[in-house]
Amino acid sequence: MKVINTAKKIMPGIKNAVLGFFRFIRRRKFLSVLLLLSCLLFYSMVEPHMVSIDNIRFSHPDIPAAFDGFKIAFISDIHAGKYYSRTRLEELVNRINGLTPDLVLLGGDFVQGDSEVIPWCFVALAGLKAEYGVMGVLGNHDNWAGAPLVKKAMRDNGITILDNTSLWLSRHGARIKLGGVGDLQTDYQDIKKTTQDIVKQDFCLLVSHNPDYADMLTNNKIDLMLSGHTHGGQLTFFGLYAPILPTTSGQKYRSGLVRTEHTCVYITRGVGTITPPLRFFAPPEVSLIVLWSG
Repeated sequence: MKVINTAKKIMPGIKNAVLGFFRFIRRRKFLSVLLLLSCLLFYSMVEPHMVSIDNIRFSHPDIPAAFDGFKIAFISDIHAGKYYSRTRLEELVNRINGLTPDLVLLGGDFVQGDSEVIPWCFVALAGLKAEYGVMGVLGNHDNWAGAPLVKKAMRDNGITILDNTSLWLSRHGARIKLGGVGDLQTDYQDIKKTTQDIVKQDFCLLVSHNPDYADMLTNNKIDLMLSGHTHGGQLTFFGLYAPILPTTSGQKYRSGLVRTEHTCVYITRGVGTITPPLRFFAPPEVSLIVLWSG
């Protein structure tokens, strides 16, 4: 009888101990998950400031030997405003100048929302230095903020507008063609302004804010197209997959060099963000594209 009574007294204690142990394990799991999520959130807040310099060697038979080593600094999607300050942009400009590019190309989406940021954004960009100048196209956010204001600010600060126009770049007696088109979503595109006077052996470079425009090309006259718009997905699944991309081509034009039926497209991850101001395994990028013949 005493043994039974003793067992009855011990069993609840064991039961409570076991339940307490499992509660402790569950609590630790919860705290571990909470800590992990906090670390991931903190990293996604830091990554927008981790600007990488991505070096791209681009070779093509139509690039003249005179342009061997020609350096193009390409940036896009600054989204200057609430989440990208003037100080931050000026620091970026200094970093780009440190690369000593021959040409700086801008892929659009300079500003985010408020048109009041347009003046200081382009005053800061006026600090860019390159022998062949600074040129660029507008993006959808620029057209929404006010295309006339953006274009005026570009002209006032010495930035050549490439939307639906083109020009020749000459070096040591050789030349290549550079053109641009208006944003695919908010403007029109006149590719003929770029391609109408080129011949088969001419190297032709096009700037289009939206990479989806590559799928609209119907011939091989454009040898390389530079685009932004996607932010590399901005918030990705560890760089493997982007659940949200502002394109009609799925993951195809998320970032990097993509070869299509008619051209090669390089899509930069951009330097700024849209809401939320976070990045996850899609770090901001300054693209340094170096041309080589062959």
